[in-house]
Amino acid sequence: MSSELSEAIRNLVNERGISKDVVIETVKDVLLAAYKRKYGTSDNAVVEFNEETDSVDLYAIKEIVDDEDFDGMHDEISLSDAREFEPNCDVGDKLQISINPQTFDRISVQSAKQKARQELREIQNNTIYAEYKAKEGEMIIGYYQRESERGDMIIDLGKIEGILPKAFQSPRETYKKNDKIKCYVFRVEKPERGNPRVELSRTHPEFVRKLFELEVPEIYDHSIEIHKIVREPGYRTKIAVYSHRNDLDPVGACVGLKGIRVQTIMREMEGERIDVLRYDTNPIEYIKNSLSPAEVKKVLVVDEAKRTAIAVVDDSQLSLAIGKQGINVRLANKLVDWIIDVKTVDQYREMDFDSDTRERIDALFNGEQQYIEEYEEEYEEQELLLEDIEGFKAELIEKLHYYDIYTVEEFVNLSDGEIDSFEDIARDEVDEALKLLSEYVDIVEEEPAEEEEVEFACPECGATLTPEMTQCPSCGVGLSFEEVEVDEE
Repeated sequence: MSSELSEAIRNLVNERGISKDVVIETVKDVLLAAYKRKYGTSDNAVVEFNEETDSVDLYAIKEIVDDEDFDGMHDEISLSDAREFEPNCDVGDKLQISINPQTFDRISVQSAKQKARQELREIQNNTIYAEYKAKEGEMIIGYYQRESERGDMIIDLGKIEGILPKAFQSPRETYKKNDKIKCYVFRVEKPERGNPRVELSRTHPEFVRKLFELEVPEIYDHSIEIHKIVREPGYRTKIAVYSHRNDLDPVGACVGLKGIRVQTIMREMEGERIDVLRYDTNPIEYIKNSLSPAEVKKVLVVDEAKRTAIAVVDDSQLSLAIGKQGINVRLANKLVDWIIDVKTVDQYREMDFDSDTRERIDALFNGEQQYIEEYEEEYEEQELLLEDIEGFKAELIEKLHYYDIYTVEEFVNLSDGEIDSFEDIARDEVDEALKLLSEYVDIVEEEPAEEEEVEFACPECGATLTPEMTQCPSCGVGLSFEEVEVDEE
């Protein structure tokens, strides 16, 4: 019995993560309860723990009485019986006698076992709840196990299984058994019965925040702050950032050299597009930034109290500003908490405004007429859309729309680097489409302009330098030139 009990204690400590002291106290309480059930009291019962063997032993303290005076009381023992345990004992002495719980009646044993299970289960649930409650609002790594009938994902978190509800799953993501998965701990609840419920999310905006904290040290140490994050999970995320330091570009730091940081986060989010933009306390500038990657010409505040504004863009930027199925402008609205109406210059002029607003419009576009006439002259015909090309595959059009490519001009002007970044578009598809387009339009490859020699100033002495130099000819300081790409998105 002792060896079985010690083995059970070790299993509870090692496998369930319950404190050894808590387990021992629980076992003691259960043994005393079983003793009391059989004898009516546990006042004379003692439970001792052996540190060396991890065993728990139950003893009864009995007073030795003369054989003639012994009447069978549970806390007494006759002298003749006592001397079988301790030959040198005498009347009045107290004897500690080992009690084997297996000698208890069946009901007492079952009651003790049931009580032990209940108490240990409650202790384990409390321990797990406290541990995961402390992780609420943090990132956690688990392993996908299976999908429930309702479409919820069951995630193995180690000591407990977490729930990734269907509503909190990105539509772009699929998993196989034992795939590693990062999740945001959205909520931890402890029901009246059963195990704690750990609810996870991969669609919460805070999931994106945690990914940026992991990937961008400047965010983790609060040199750069995230003002707000808005998402259309699986499609697009916009994140507004600002810096506490004048010498630190918040957008550049988040995007990383050649976009490596934001691309790492996009891979974790299965290709979801991320627009990193600068937060500005000026609402007009903030609205302009929010419509990234589109370029906004002007922003007019229509009603400051109602927080409504109009963003004016060139015709070529309209589809980019609105985004596929309106995602870009919809996210911009959420990000700045304004109602933004995107219009072209012509659409803007045709709008019906009151006299005060009309005066502001005229003032806003004063001097713009020459630009408009030149623009109209250059683009007399409407841009050719991919849908207008007979034989252009609908599947490829849908993929290109996801990357905000709608016109033939935008498609033929794609660089090799941009094409390679499209994970779901093969090079063969692009070549086949270009061949088809050559029957409709003339595709002209511009010859690269001759590069002018670039000169720099030495940071130490100000002497003139060229990129091929490795040492300043004036002061001798060592030099290193690196080309840096800036991701405008």
